[in-house]
Amino acid sequence: MSRLLALNKPYNVLCQFTDTSGRATLADYVEETGVYAAGRLDRDSEGLVLLTDDGRLQARIADPKHRLWKTYWVQVEGNPTATALLQLQRGVALKDGVTRPARVEFMPEPSGLWPREPPIRRRAAIPTRWLRVSICEGRNRQVRRMSAAVGFPTLRLIRYAIGAISLDRLAPGEWRHESESHLFERP
Repeated sequence: MSRLLALNKPYNVLCQFTDTSGRATLADYVEETGVYAAGRLDRDSEGLVLLTDDGRLQARIADPKHRLWKTYWVQVEGNPTATALLQLQRGVALKDGVTRPARVEFMPEPSGLWPREPPIRRRAAIPTRWLRVSICEGRNRQVRRMSAAVGFPTLRLIRYAIGAISLDRLAPGEWRHESESHLFERP
């Protein structure tokens, strides 16, 4: 039976188990051996990473052809307009092509959100806003590039859910075992 783990990856941690430069990696948080990240989350992003020992499951989670929705909490600089949200929802033209349509909505700052170290920069004259963004593809730094393309750069990015598995009850650096069947339930 395959193993599936959910980890709340902290900010500034590489989404791999080794690093020759001595930077923090998944090995600093996950004691289980023989599991690998199913997809990536950039070092400057936080949140849900799924790990498995099953190559088939890893491909099903990471490969965009399977259209598994991934949901992000995104703090952007500025106050996005209705036009910007519509652009994100319809698909944004990036250098590597137009993105698939996304599910995007305003959200309040997540309750119980842990502080980020170091904190994001705050500028008194420029407001920030939180968005809930769900995509079913996974291009490199896609959500960051999408928000920048519509004029509202990402300040903080937290992957909240992959399929029906979420960060609920997972503090940064904590992990738990999950069920593969739970992953593909309707969120």
